[in-house]
This record gives sequence, C-alpha cells and structure tokens, in this order.
Amino acid sequence: MAREFQRGHKAKISDLTPGTDLYVGVQIAAPGLTFDISCFGLDADEQLSDDRYFIFFNQPKSPEESIQLLGAQSGDTESFRVTLDRIPATIHKLSFTATLDGAGQMSQVGPGYIRIVAGGEEVVRYAFTGSEFTTERAVMLGDFYLKDVWRFAAVGQGFDGGLDALLRNFGGEVAEEEEAPAAPQAAPGFAPPAQATAPPAFGAPPAPPTPQAPQPAPSFGAPPAPAPAPQQPMHAAPTIAAPLTPQAPPAPAPYGQPGHQPPPPPQPQFGQVPGQGTPPYGQPAPAPYGQPAPAPYGQPAPFGQQPPGAPQGVPQGAPAAGAGLHAALQLYKETPTGQRWTPQNKQLMRVDLTMGGAGVLARQGSMVMYQGKVDFGYKGAGFVGRAVGNATGQEMQLMRCTGRGQVFLAEEGSYLHPIELQGDAICVSAESVLAFDESLQYEVRRVEGHGIPGGALFTMQFQGTGTVIIKTHGTPVVLPVTPTTFADCNAVVAWSAASQVIVSSQVRLRRNAYPGHSGETVNLQFRGAPGNFIVVQPYEV
Repeated sequence: MAREFQRGHKAKISDLTPGTDLYVGVQIAAPGLTFDISCFGLDADEQLSDDRYFIFFNQPKSPEESIQLLGAQSGDTESFRVTLDRIPATIHKLSFTATLDGAGQMSQVGPGYIRIVAGGEEVVRYAFTGSEFTTERAVMLGDFYLKDVWRFAAVGQGFDGGLDALLRNFGGEVAEEEEAPAAPQAAPGFAPPAQATAPPAFGAPPAPPTPQAPQPAPSFGAPPAPAPAPQQPMHAAPTIAAPLTPQAPPAPAPYGQPGHQPPPPPQPQFGQVPGQGTPPYGQPAPAPYGQPAPAPYGQPAPFGQQPPGAPQGVPQGAPAAGAGLHAALQLYKETPTGQRWTPQNKQLMRVDLTMGGAGVLARQGSMVMYQGKVDFGYKGAGFVGRAVGNATGQEMQLMRCTGRGQVFLAEEGSYLHPIELQGDAICVSAESVLAFDESLQYEVRRVEGHGIPGGALFTMQFQGTGTVIIKTHGTPVVLPVTPTTFADCNAVVAWSAASQVIVSSQVRLRRNAYPGHSGETVNLQFRGAPGNFIVVQPYEV
C-alpha cells in the first residue's frame, strides 16, 4: 500500500522499498497551460556542476543512464527511471521540478502528485493542489537526496521565475540557441518574424488520444521503449527578436563634415565650447563634442545634462535604476532551497512553517520579518519550569510560531547554525539556543562537579526528530572528543549527549585567592566513544 506524504515529509528509500530501480511519475495539469518537467542532478553543494545531469526534453538521459526521461504514460504527465545504485558518487541530490511553459502561475494547477513506483507497485505519493501556491511559475516537487543512504523528501516549494531562473538557481547556465536555416541561403538581416507561433509543449500529442484503460506503472524487468526526443529549443517560449540592449542614438557627424549640427549654447558650469580657447582657471576642461561634460566634484549633473540613456534627475555616476539596481541587490535576495530551515546568510535564518506541519519555538523577539499568515503566541514554561529555569540558569523565554508562511529569525548579529536531529540528542546551553522544532523534546540536564560553584553545571538536552538552531559569537570550531579534550565551560556551546563530561582535576576555585592565577577557573573534560564531538566558540560568555 502506498504511503501518503505531506509537504516536508522525509523517509529512507530502504524503508519504502528494497528496490533501487525506481519509476518516478509526475502528474500536473491546468486548463490552457503546459509544463516542462525536469530532473536536476546536483552535487554536495546543491549545484548543477555537471550539466549532463540536467535531464529534460532536450537531454533525456544521463551519461551512464542512471536517470532517464520516459515520457507520458500510465496516467502521468511525465515519468522517469531512476537507478540509484548506478548514480555516480558526485551526485548527491535529484530534484524533480515542474515549470510553466508560457504565461500563467502555479495557483492555477489542479490536483497533482509525484509518486514512486517499484516493481510495478506504487510505494509513496505526495499530492498537491494549486491552492498551495500563488504567483510562482515553478515548483520543486520532490527530492532524492543522499545522507548516508538515499532518502526521499516531499518538497512542494514554489519558485519565482521559470525554467531559466530555476536553472540559474542551481548554478547552471542558459545557452542561447540559434535556429539553423532550413536550407543554405543568404543570411537574412536581423528583424522580427512576420508571424511567430509558439512550438508545441513537450510531450503533448498532436491530437487528443483515444481513452484507454489505465495501464499499471512499468516494472523495470526489461528496458522500456525510449520516448522520441522532440527537436525543439531548451525553452518553449518563442525567441524574442528584439535588441538585447537599448539602441543608442546615432553618433553625431564629425566636426566640419556634412550633417554636423552646431553644439547647444554652453552652460556656465561646464566651461567653454570646444575650440574657443582654454577654460578659465578652476573650471573643468570641456568634454569631447557629443558627450556630456562632467559636473563639479561632489555635485550631481544638472537636469538635462545626464549621459544619453540615463534617467533625468539621477546624480552622475549613480547606477541606472533597473539593471544596475537589480544587479546590486541580487547578492542579497532571498535564498529558497525547498527545505524547512534555510540559512539566508551567517546571521539570518528562515523557517518555512508550511513544511513539516509542526510549529516552531523561538526566542522571544527574535523575529525580524515574516511572510504569509503566521501567528505568534506566548510559550509558557509553567510554574515548575520557571522554578527549574531560575534555579539552573537554563530558563528560555520562548514564543510559538504557527501558520502558513516563512519567518526570518536573528538575534544581535550572532552566527546561526542549524543542527538536524534524527532520533539522537545534543546538549546546548539555553543561552545559545535561538529556535527549534516543537516536535523536539527538551529538558534540563545536570553536569556534576565538585569544583563548580553550587556543585553542578546545567545545560539543555534536545532529543528527537527535528532541527535546533544554535547561535555563536563568531565562527565556532567542532572538535572530536578524545581522552585529552578539555574546554573552558564559558566557551563551550554544545556537545553530543553521549559524551561524558567531568570537571578537570587540574583546576580549583581556591586559586582565585592567590594573586597571579591564570583566570581559567573552571575547565571541562570530555570523554566518549569515537563519533562524539564538542562545539566551541571564539568567545567566553
């Protein structure tokens, strides 16, 4: 029986099926719209470092045929064959996407799905509808990703822009293809065609097919007949036969030649007209005819004297609104990845509440921006929780974030680090916690030690399945635990819960009573089996 996934659900492929030769079917449709369905083979940095692993209608299979485009069949708009044990080690993720071919938006699509079939039997299905999207023109449907073993994630993340923008997001380049002439002839001049018609959508038959009984998804006992690869450009939108750059005004005729127009009357601040002698001392030299003269240093050019093509009223030297402004801000645009938690930069974290279903607990006041319908509520610890928090110093003032939208979190410019737990546990000081999934269990844990004020140190232990966001002062270092691993308790941020923590026997508080002590009053020693770790920041709280 197939498992029904919701957005954000993840599972190991081995928990779904023992097979590795899989059929992936995608069904998506909308009245009057056509779609391009593709698969991106990404490296460990989630980039398309090898464009041979961009599988779409113009490139239907990877070099070793571990990923193949099969075409429409068995009720699916598009289908793929994925052989996991043949995928090269450089590929860490397969992202299945659907993009609009032409005008429209994803909110117009009807009920659709992405499904996995093994041996002719459907094992998992993620269903979606257009109500989950707004004005997006692309959607990342699902991912196969390698994390120790191959896993599947239901993504359902909308993406602004079409196939070109999605390709650039994954680090690919869009090649501009030129259409070859049908027969040898003289090269035509550059001009738009008299009547351009959009090429047919990929995979669409020339006429509606005769209804047939649904066929079961293929079992890969024998290789399927490959679907013919249509010969059409990479993007189905018709090529725009317009200049790529604005047409510059015709250059003026040289001075003294026919057609030369005398220059306009000179402005006082621009000096003298060329050919009338040396400008007075302190005034800038005149510019060549046909070019605007520079404004005095530190002042904008007067209205009407900007260079050709520059908007009036903009100071000389400032980038033009549009391309220059867009390029300047491109470095800081939002980074969507289709994951629940996404670092936007070192100091800003985004959580998508529409993925995963559960709410998020975050430090009060840590929200800097949000999108969508999000509710913020007070998360009380109760009388016992407040008492324990006050007694141990591990009290957290939290708020609950629920709803459908994206919340951006930050605090005092601290560096933020997401740590994903999958049934394991980690110890973190409450002061170093910014936010975490509400599905995680957390409690105060005691670290014994006779050399510590009050007889013990306390920390928070998080356990379960979810993500916790920790914050540090500066870039931390992660060290493996060995029998000789020591750290200052004021610099340690977190450690694996399986580590044994004891107070270093070389340090005693009574050293404070003597002048010239080192100042390192409390050190912690960590012990544990291989695989345990500690996280230390370059700062002492």
